[in-house]
Amino acid sequence: MEALLDFAQGPLFRLTFAIMILGLLRILILDIVGMVEAYRKAGDKSIPWGLTISRTLEWLFPVKRILNHRPIYSIISILFHIGLIITPIFLFAHVRLWEQGVGFGWWTLSPQVADTLTITTIVFGLLLFLGRVGVSRARALSRPQDYLWPVLLIIPFISGYLCANMGVSPAVYQASMLVHVLSGELIFVALPFTKIAHCVLMPFSQLVSVLAWKFPARVDEDVATTLDKKGAPV
Repeated sequence: MEALLDFAQGPLFRLTFAIMILGLLRILILDIVGMVEAYRKAGDKSIPWGLTISRTLEWLFPVKRILNHRPIYSIISILFHIGLIITPIFLFAHVRLWEQGVGFGWWTLSPQVADTLTITTIVFGLLLFLGRVGVSRARALSRPQDYLWPVLLIIPFISGYLCANMGVSPAVYQASMLVHVLSGELIFVALPFTKIAHCVLMPFSQLVSVLAWKFPARVDEDVATTLDKKGAPV
């Protein structure tokens, strides 16, 4: 067990982390290439930067959306995402490992705040899963991965909390830590290939959307010609 844990924390961690970074970088590059191509073909090359930035900020801080659309679900989802992102990045044990590996770190959460965020993330993740299972409207819109993701995302939190706060035997600790590490690495690998990538690349999404709808010049005439409707009254 100890040798397997060392492998998971060492070579396997570096491999899966590299897959995540390279995968996200690939998406970013493809998005930039697509934006450049869309801009090059656009007849109207003006970009509404103000609208793009405001929509991005509205998505990041969705106060109006919370009040107007499914407020309970929206609040649970936002709090889940906050814990999901902040806790692993600013957890003392994670930052310490980063310092040991690359030589620098950053500010960390206090143990009390980290534990609170961990528990709330687990609870809200379970609530999101139960909401998809129990609400007919959510079931109709959900794909299999929509059920899987909340469960997968809270496994590292459950196993990590068990390792940090429960008095368990060395064998149980090693098994829990192995689950913690392997589930996190599975998320690393899946991240660039699923919709969860939006958590990282979201600031680009509004600009991509704006440019994607910039139709090339004369596209209306080309469509009319294809439909044999050129010259027809509108």
